[in-house]
Amino acid sequence: MAGRTEAMVAEICGEFPRFGIVYKRNSLFSRVLDVALRAVTLGGQCHYMTKFHTVIGSTLYVPDCWDEMSDVDRVITLRHERVHLRQSRRYTAVGMAFLYLVPLLPLGLAYGRARLEWEAYAETVRATAELRGLACAEDPALRRHIIAQFLGPTYGWMWPFRAQLERWYDELLAEVRREAEAAEA
Repeated sequence: MAGRTEAMVAEICGEFPRFGIVYKRNSLFSRVLDVALRAVTLGGQCHYMTKFHTVIGSTLYVPDCWDEMSDVDRVITLRHERVHLRQSRRYTAVGMAFLYLVPLLPLGLAYGRARLEWEAYAETVRATAELRGLACAEDPALRRHIIAQFLGPTYGWMWPFRAQLERWYDELLAEVRREAEAAEA
């Protein structure tokens, strides 16, 4: 791990002493979850093992691409996942599982999952602005990518209301801009 990543992992371990990083390929649970996600999304979520990072309990399960990610990209990912660690502490493991899987529907209208991911993706945008610059956070490609996570099979079509997602993203960017301006002042 490079410098920023090591510092971020140390910071997370200070807050979550049991935190650890495990490669998904070494996790039977991850391999089983991959098969289940492919089944329930009719193949729509076919990148769980290769592109997605997942916090369960105090463990971050990472795909093999973790090794090829830049130091900054790993820190942005760790900041996103730290949000989920904090959520898990706040709601407990059982509460997180319930929020992630039940309200309202497991697929197509998953308000609980959407709320959890809104909070984490907001941190992704903030971290991007801080580490890569405001222009990168404002990049339409990042916006498309994040909104697609809510609308598509990645998270089981968790929130189908594009206009609401667009408003959320616009409000988030406005807040991030204000934070960046305040930091410059």
